[in-house]
Amino acid sequence: MAKKSKPEKKGSTPKPRVHKDLEGFEVSIDQFGELKSNMDIEKINRFLDKNVDDKKLAERDDYEALKKGKAKKKTKK
Repeated sequence: MAKKSKPEKKGSTPKPRVHKDLEGFEVSIDQFGELKSNMDIEKINRFLDKNVDDKKLAERDDYEALKKGKAKKKTKK
């Protein structure tokens, strides 16, 4: 006689580990295919700018300065 396996509990799924700056971040897709988020997009963009290297900009000579935020356009007075 075959062993019966225990049925898995259908509880809530465990939340994934996230970076401390993104604690509480949730994203979902509605019936129209639009992304819905509970966090401001500007905060997400600042986090990505700080923590993710841009592959397209890596070939530039001044990329390291751009990453540090030192390279800014000069404005005329």
